[in-house]
Amino acid sequence: MNQSTLSGTARPYRPTDTMRSLIIDNNLLLMVMSRFGLPLGFGDKRVEDLCRENDVDCPTFLAVCNFISGRDFSGYVVDLHSLMGYLRRAHSYFLEFLLPTIRRKLIESINCSDSSDVPFLLMRMYDDYVGEVERHMGHENTTIFEYVEALRAGRLTPGFSIREYEEGHTGIVEKLNDLKDIFIYHYNQKDNDLLNSALFDIINCEHDLISHCQVEDTLFVPAVKRLEQKVASEPTVAEPSVVAPTEVADADPATLSDREKDIIRCVARGLSNKEIADDLKLSFHTVTTYRRNITAKLGIHSAAGLTIFAIIHHLIDIDGVSLSSPS
Repeated sequence: MNQSTLSGTARPYRPTDTMRSLIIDNNLLLMVMSRFGLPLGFGDKRVEDLCRENDVDCPTFLAVCNFISGRDFSGYVVDLHSLMGYLRRAHSYFLEFLLPTIRRKLIESINCSDSSDVPFLLMRMYDDYVGEVERHMGHENTTIFEYVEALRAGRLTPGFSIREYEEGHTGIVEKLNDLKDIFIYHYNQKDNDLLNSALFDIINCEHDLISHCQVEDTLFVPAVKRLEQKVASEPTVAEPSVVAPTEVADADPATLSDREKDIIRCVARGLSNKEIADDLKLSFHTVTTYRRNITAKLGIHSAAGLTIFAIIHHLIDIDGVSLSSPS
């Protein structure tokens, strides 16, 4: 199958299409492949075969590919676990690679010998923006995705629904666009290829973030709403405020790193993620990543459960425990 076959009909991508034909049609799908954990070097393999070999949910992959390429995606049912994996990898790409890369280029390209404070103000504006993105994606990585995982286990979380996330889910590119415009229209610095390269990365980042947020709004949120309705219509038990003793007993402290134990101690002391970051001199994003890894290792989601775990396994003395640990 060639490019003209796909582009000429504008039909949805199918499981029997070759991955090569999708990439030829829209090379931006290389990023989608990466975020689903699909490798390069796929030759002439079909989409369904490559997905099966790499344990990727094919309908979810095709839903995202079709959506990003402006094709009909309605025929594919989204698996939330697979889609959240895609979104998490996208978050890591922005926070751990693209945004730091742009920052390095800006620092090297801006005329820091300028007697004015403009370079400093530009970098502060960029760093403030990165902090905004970290908070936005950190909230999704912890609060939102953990809520969905509880739903997938058949548990409702009292007092919360995905509608609250939907209503507060605003774009995160406005400040980045402002920064780009300042450089383009107001910052006069000649013969600076590195700055032009940084601006090109900013433009690509802006487009990528817009597409990312649209995937969340158009694919993720509706899928969560459907799951909410399903769970609400079935007999279910609300998610407990503390972890069951058996869950704590089965968790193995030997799997934890020293830093993860530090994080758990801070949680038991009642510190929020931001306070933990300040206390341990880590970034907010790093703390949320540690929290996610701890949950994956121990199977304990709540702060109360981690507190019990810390006491049982002598990570903290009960005198140092807060009775109102944050979630």
